[in-house]
Amino acid sequence: MTVTNGVRRRLMTWLLPTVPPPLPVGVAVAVVVVVAETVALSVLHVAFPHTPPSSTIYFVGVVVLATVWGARLGIGVALASALLYNFVHVPPAGLHLTVSHDLQRTVILVMVALVSAGMADLARARTVQAQQRVDEADIAVEFARNVLGQAELASGLSAGSRCLADRFGLDSVSIEVGDAPGRDVTPRDTAGGDAAGGDTPAGVIVIQLGDDSRRPMRLVVADTIAPEPLERLRDRLAPLLGNVVRAAVDRQALIGSLRASQQATQKLLAEQAALRRVATMVAIGGPPGKVFAAVTAELHRLFRGFHTALIRYESDRTATAVSERDEQGRLMPEHLSLSMAGDNIVGTILRTRAAAQIDYDTATGPIAAELRDRGVRRGLGVPIVVDGELWGVMLVLSTRPEPVPADAAQRLCHFTELVATAIANTENRARLIASRGRLVAAADGARRRIERDLHDGPQQRIVALALRLRMAQDSAPHDPPAVQRLLSETVRSLTEIHECLTELARGIHPALLTQGGICPMLRTLVRRSAVPVDLRLQVSGRLPERVEVAVYYVVSEALTNIAKHARASAACVTVGADARRAWLSVIDDGAGGARLEGGTGLVGLRDRVEALGGRLSVVSPPGHGTTLTAEIPLAEPDPCGALESFPMVPAG
Repeated sequence: MTVTNGVRRRLMTWLLPTVPPPLPVGVAVAVVVVVAETVALSVLHVAFPHTPPSSTIYFVGVVVLATVWGARLGIGVALASALLYNFVHVPPAGLHLTVSHDLQRTVILVMVALVSAGMADLARARTVQAQQRVDEADIAVEFARNVLGQAELASGLSAGSRCLADRFGLDSVSIEVGDAPGRDVTPRDTAGGDAAGGDTPAGVIVIQLGDDSRRPMRLVVADTIAPEPLERLRDRLAPLLGNVVRAAVDRQALIGSLRASQQATQKLLAEQAALRRVATMVAIGGPPGKVFAAVTAELHRLFRGFHTALIRYESDRTATAVSERDEQGRLMPEHLSLSMAGDNIVGTILRTRAAAQIDYDTATGPIAAELRDRGVRRGLGVPIVVDGELWGVMLVLSTRPEPVPADAAQRLCHFTELVATAIANTENRARLIASRGRLVAAADGARRRIERDLHDGPQQRIVALALRLRMAQDSAPHDPPAVQRLLSETVRSLTEIHECLTELARGIHPALLTQGGICPMLRTLVRRSAVPVDLRLQVSGRLPERVEVAVYYVVSEALTNIAKHARASAACVTVGADARRAWLSVIDDGAGGARLEGGTGLVGLRDRVEALGGRLSVVSPPGHGTTLTAEIPLAEPDPCGALESFPMVPAG
């Protein structure tokens, strides 16, 4: 079957060539064929003398020659065959044409020639069209192989352009996807003609591939292209090429989406791994400095080639770099504490409590000047909020003129929650350890003070009283007035001992606080204050005893600090309470500069307030006075409630 099909294709190719052989060859073949048919008919007549010769054999030559060389040669062969048949085979010998037979025979042969030539031309045209479709399909397949065989869209379009240029013999072919400024996408009707209403540059023809207005695709060729390949490209190949280019664009978009998803997944995994490492360090009880260094190290892993820093706000309106790493990830040795004055990220976040990005070429203030000296050009920071208070800032800085990556703020915001938890855990653990030490020291100091007060006061007087009683005992038999005098002194000494013990007991726990509540006790403190105090009370009833004691000691210690250290001319004390909490504030107009870690007794107050589940903060910029605020819940603190505020990090 395969051999038969091959023979048939070769025969059809010989009978219906795309371009007919030269006409002289056809004439020579026609002479040979007509002579051969005449000779063959003569041989048949000799072999079968009783059968009259028939002109049917001439139909074969007319059909073959008309099919291969066309109608003109077919008509000539038909006329020659009719004349030769009449001359040789129609008796009597010689040429004697008749209308009834020879004209009829000639017309039939001519009609066979015309029909054969027409059918051949039609078959040839169909063959040419089929061959063109095959060629166009081959071109489309090769174009698709070149375009889709490249990993990137740009290289694929370049390879496809070279493929079209080679197949059509063109000097310049390019494929454009998307909007091209100054480019008209309306195809030209003829080579070198103007596009309708277009701004297409001279010398090129733009062929639109497909009708997708959202994503225009164009084939740009030189205007020297011939009309026939231009027609093929514009009318028949353009839809096929458009489908291939659209598939390449869709594939590139899908690849881009997959790459973006892969990068996002890798970033998320890196962030989760960094968070787990920090959380593990916090869980095993790492010291604050080590935890802060680990945080900046993890930030540097997430933002390679950037400067990372962890900044903490101080109560004196300065910012301290608790941990910094340069672009190479090296830990910076200096921890600077600079004023937040000017326009910079740290000050902006303090005002807005939101992420901020800044250009340090135009930023102002000491922090901006310090970073410019280090070569920093761009910066981005996000706030770190610990227990509802703004603790500090997480920074990503760049020495390059390009801005920090657009997704850096979001990634830092995801990171700050666990960082804030890590900081809270670390600081709370450090505070707990320090407060335990302070409680032990305070208990030891209180015992020594009570021992000293008892030794210097009541104990000495009791010893003196015992001596007087022994003297009275010795003098009783012979000196009654002396006994009377000694007994009077003994009574007076006992009264003094009672008063001394009463005062000592009041120093341990004020009796007036137990009897009258917080309001009378605060009025007493204000009257005894060496600095004029404006007292504002917003308490309608009694508070829990533990809360009243805490408020009393906070206000008492604050007024003592104002009198000893603040050099203030006036102070204002505000105490209020509602159904859930009690709050207080102590404000003075003194020198400021007070710090919780300064050893002024404020640390003990913070321990007392936080032991009740409250918060205490101090804002004391130098030269602008001090503001101490505290908030204490009225309900008993839940020892397990603090665990609810620390999210667990999933394993894996």
